[in-house]
Order: sequence, then structure tokens, then C-alpha cells
Amino acid sequence: MDYVQQRVAQEATKAEGASASSSFFTPLNIIVLLFVLYATYSFLRPTPPPALPKEEPAVVFKTFTPRTLLPYNGENNMPVYLAVKGRVFDVTRGRNFYGPGGPYANFAGRDASRGLAKGSFDEDMLTKDLDGPLDTLADLNQEELEAMAGWEERFLEKYLVVGKLVAVGEEEKEE
Repeated sequence: MDYVQQRVAQEATKAEGASASSSFFTPLNIIVLLFVLYATYSFLRPTPPPALPKEEPAVVFKTFTPRTLLPYNGENNMPVYLAVKGRVFDVTRGRNFYGPGGPYANFAGRDASRGLAKGSFDEDMLTKDLDGPLDTLADLNQEELEAMAGWEERFLEKYLVVGKLVAVGEEEKEE
């Protein structure tokens, strides 16, 4: 009978060892172990270098006439330019306002000085004769001149000056 007791004792110690190892692999312990491994990986994994913002392409300062400014109205993937008091601004970043379909779209590719000064979006505020002299704006009153100066300041703060607007025939003299 010693053999039977000895054998029962061996099986009992085997069962205790097996239950200790099986109690370590409970579902809760496995979840905690996976969480710790994921947290360690997240902390130690290499981070990609930060992406640098893209620089805007360099713009060459150009001399425009009303006719050469006209194609820069945002159509056909062209940039959006407009002129105020002889300065040509790249307003492409404001394409929603100045590009096709925007509220100021009729100023795109044109001299917007008179329309901005008078607060009018009408076609008659734009230069009709693209090959004629530039609008001197001599008939504007003080209030309209101040409004135009406010617009010019706003454009200078927000947009790049990419050129100047001159009358046809004066572009050679200016360079």
C-alpha cells in the first residue's frame, strides 16, 4: 500500500504544479501582458521625423499690362492675381474669394482699384480698354480713397506683391 500512497502523493504534487502554471495563464493576465507589451512598443518605437511645410514657389517680380494680367484669373490652373493702385498681388491663397465663382471673381486678373474704392462689384468698375491708359482714379472722393487704402493695406498684410501694373507701351520704359 505504500506504493499506492506514494503514487497518489506524486500525482498530487503534479496537480499542484500544473495548477500554479495554469493559473498564470488566465485571460485577464494575458490581456494585461498584451497591454504592457503594446505600451512598451509604443513608447520605444522610433517616431518619423516631422514633415516640413512646403515652401511657396519663388515668384519673379514682373511688369504687367492690363492685357497680360488678364489670364491670371484662376481659370485653367493659373494663379489668381489682381492689381490695386499699380501693385499686382498674388491672391491665389484666397481663391475661394477671388477665383472663379467667388464673390470678388470679377476683380481676378484685373485692376480692382476703382471697384474696391467704391465698394462695387459691377463690370463698369473695371477697365474696358485693356490697351489704353490706366485709370488715374482722380475722380474718387476722400472716403473712397480711404476705402481703397484700407484694401491695399489688407492685401499687403496677407498677400505677396508679384509685380506692378503699367499701361501698354510703358513696360519697356519701366525695366
